[in-house]
Amino acid sequence: MQLGISTYTYGWAVGTPENRPSTYLTELDLLTKAEQVGVSLVQVGDNLPLHQLPAQSLRTFSQEAQAKNISLEIGARGLTEDHLHLYIRIARQLNARLLRFVVDAKDYEPNVDTIISIIKVLLPQLENTQLTLGLENHDRLKAKEFAYIIEQVGSPFVGICLDSVNSMGAGEGLEQVVEILAPYTVNVHIKDFGIKRLPHLMGFQIDGRPAGKGMLNVPWLLEKLIPYQRCHTAILEQWVVPEDTLEKSIGKEDAWATESIQYLKPYFT
Repeated sequence: MQLGISTYTYGWAVGTPENRPSTYLTELDLLTKAEQVGVSLVQVGDNLPLHQLPAQSLRTFSQEAQAKNISLEIGARGLTEDHLHLYIRIARQLNARLLRFVVDAKDYEPNVDTIISIIKVLLPQLENTQLTLGLENHDRLKAKEFAYIIEQVGSPFVGICLDSVNSMGAGEGLEQVVEILAPYTVNVHIKDFGIKRLPHLMGFQIDGRPAGKGMLNVPWLLEKLIPYQRCHTAILEQWVVPEDTLEKSIGKEDAWATESIQYLKPYFT
């Protein structure tokens, strides 16, 4: 299994709609980050939408990745037929072997049958190009629903991008989710986390931690995935608790990324 970083390793540096740095992290900057932390895999998520880049920028990105011997994976949000078709084309351009998709988008939440139908329409393109589609477990759908989707599609080129925290938004714990989705997992997002009771005692707060400093049992997670031999890449993602300025938050996530990758590397040698 190969270890890598993504645009969600550096979410504050890439920027959010509410907090966009004046100089944000680009796809080329991500390649430099990979060199700095010593990995040769990057995943570009939907927070840096590749379909909005000029054609020349995509060509330059592909050329720079090849020159640096860095493998690419790409991602998108909003699983419509047109959007999936567009990103299959972009994956071809970038020689990416994995396309990670978050099903939902703003004002778009397709039902399970619709998701299956969309994937089946584009399945010949995925299989002909040997491109693997990984559906990310996100907040709305339950693990069993994701498993049902994969079973109904029935292709080795469609699986799960397993995020270690997202399903808590659907009321499901990690052990439950891994038990159901491990057989279908083609990519894993290693995102460490902490849970603490709020000072008024009425509720909990879930937020991020550097890898190895939170509640995620990384060795256990990898041991659960390895027997199925479908998961070939692991991506460090981070929910970095923000500081009082965006500049400080960006510096913090950079330090967390370096620390986390150093912690994780021994599990991937």
